[in-house]
Amino acid sequence: MKLDSKIPDGPLAEKWTKHKFNLKLVNPANKRKYDIIVVGTGLAGASAAASLGELGYNVKAFCFQDSARRAHSIAAQGGINAAKNYQNDGDSVYRLFYDTIKGGDYRAREGNVYRLAQESVNIIDQCVAQGVPFAREYGGLLANRSFGGAQVSRTFYARGQTGQQLLLGAYSALNRQISNGKVKMYPRTEMLDVVLVDGKARGIITRDLVTGKIEAHSAHAVLLCTGGYGNVFFLSTNAKGCNATAIWRAHKKGALFGNPCFTQIHPTCIPVSGDHQSKLTLMSESLRNDGRVWVPKVARPGLKAKDAVNIPEAERDYFLERRYPSFGNLVPRDVASRNAKNMCDDGRGVGSGLAVFLDFADAIKRDGKKVIEAKYGNLFDMYKQITGDNPYEAPMMIYPAVHYTMGGLWVDYNLMTTVPGLYALGEANFSDHGANRLGASALMQGLADGYFVIPYTIGDYLAGMPTEKISADRGEFREALEKVNSTILKFLSIKGKKTVDQFHRELGLTMWDYCGMARNAEGLKKAKTHIRQLRDEFWQNVNVLGSSNELNQELEKAMRVADFMELGELMVDDALHREESCGGHFREEYQTPDGEAQRRDDLFTYAAAWEYKGENQVEVLHKEELIFENVKLTQRSYK
Repeated sequence: MKLDSKIPDGPLAEKWTKHKFNLKLVNPANKRKYDIIVVGTGLAGASAAASLGELGYNVKAFCFQDSARRAHSIAAQGGINAAKNYQNDGDSVYRLFYDTIKGGDYRAREGNVYRLAQESVNIIDQCVAQGVPFAREYGGLLANRSFGGAQVSRTFYARGQTGQQLLLGAYSALNRQISNGKVKMYPRTEMLDVVLVDGKARGIITRDLVTGKIEAHSAHAVLLCTGGYGNVFFLSTNAKGCNATAIWRAHKKGALFGNPCFTQIHPTCIPVSGDHQSKLTLMSESLRNDGRVWVPKVARPGLKAKDAVNIPEAERDYFLERRYPSFGNLVPRDVASRNAKNMCDDGRGVGSGLAVFLDFADAIKRDGKKVIEAKYGNLFDMYKQITGDNPYEAPMMIYPAVHYTMGGLWVDYNLMTTVPGLYALGEANFSDHGANRLGASALMQGLADGYFVIPYTIGDYLAGMPTEKISADRGEFREALEKVNSTILKFLSIKGKKTVDQFHRELGLTMWDYCGMARNAEGLKKAKTHIRQLRDEFWQNVNVLGSSNELNQELEKAMRVADFMELGELMVDDALHREESCGGHFREEYQTPDGEAQRRDDLFTYAAAWEYKGENQVEVLHKEELIFENVKLTQRSYK
């Protein structure tokens, strides 16, 4: 299979403009004849469904929550990047493009990343027009703050609730189209399979999560906007409902999976407190604007936050500021995470030993408590509610945790997967971040894909398709329905002795230990063997209570964990084959003398795209060579 990224020719700054002109169009009278399925209604899905409905297409939108407002996009706290240069500090579209390429350790496409930077400026205008309450300066202009991996202030924010406010903007636009009859909403409904007709994606199979009813839905094209797969690690910053089922089932129907091992570890999370936890809580990267990260210079086992205030300055190691004077506490997430891990591995971790301090004492002394409260008040309150410590009086304790997945379904420049008519948007695809995502860029990609990319590119595909609808009673749909039903019955018939969560937790621990912040060949091989054994045991010993024709969350979890196990094995295979370190993929065998990631550009300057070949068969690797014409591949340095 030859991968065609469909990146347009010509100068970088002109590619997207020329491409939009060259795309085929669907005239307004014909748009109402086409049906489009959108799976997922977070930022990417809600913005896509609203935009396509506004254009005149008939949209069916599916979400497994009771409302689009509950999508995990609301959890994004710190902000959204855009190259507006309101601070007049040297920002530009090209600088945002360069920072993103560099931040991803030169493992993303130039064309996609530049388009993302271009559209960033339009996103802000769109969201302001929708009423998103961005923070403003005294004179009324939108405010900006800094985020990791950049030396300019380009992050727009709404206190510590940016994701929620942006989602409410998209949600209001979506509701308008629902009211107009152009979008039909299917809440509490989960996609369980993609249906192909003549090799093209023409529908999906769903389960009503309240009644258990299995249904088929047909359309002319299918958009997957279902987020990432961080919950393969069990403990992550993702909501517990986040899963990989939609993209994994699409993968098994022919959609290649791109860079599955590229997962992001976020440096500022509340540390694990015990085995009772089902998820972790993120503290926004924006806190690194004013918070200083440190550990004691000499190990102090069990040091608590309330006692940290008594540690003299001379006995503190502000290790990010020491090692990276140019960027300090605002180095990219992968760099900050690895350094925090190194401090703890060195025995200088605080609290449980797996934590470092994030200290606001200097900022409060400099700016006053009211200023800090205005910026981060809700985040400080959240931290106090969870830990019992007051960040105004003592430093926070933080430690890295799984957050975002840069891998996802392989897509071309038009966001189409290798299955014609099947698209992937936002975190569900692999396209824009390379081996590490810069903070405040997830919201940017989701909204760019939904508001400004897919409305153009999907027309090019639909313009060449007949407008005739197909029946969901066709043999292809019936066959998919039967397969889904038989799988559900198989889960319910096992009657084993272990819960789904027990299997999930064991899988997550294996992934974290051997395919987490640091990987090596020996550990990855152990992980692969263990996951295989765990999968075999799962299908013999899992216990799924209840029945299929009712609200059954254990059944939901079982289906998702089965997919996570298969995906986890592919992640390990991908990490094992990529014998280099880049971004969030840190192979211990490949590092510089001072412990930084060491790429091997002569061998691995490509996106890995994996093809499913059948149950328990080895997946086939395809390579999309990454061509860099506008930036020079250099060793990443933030010093």
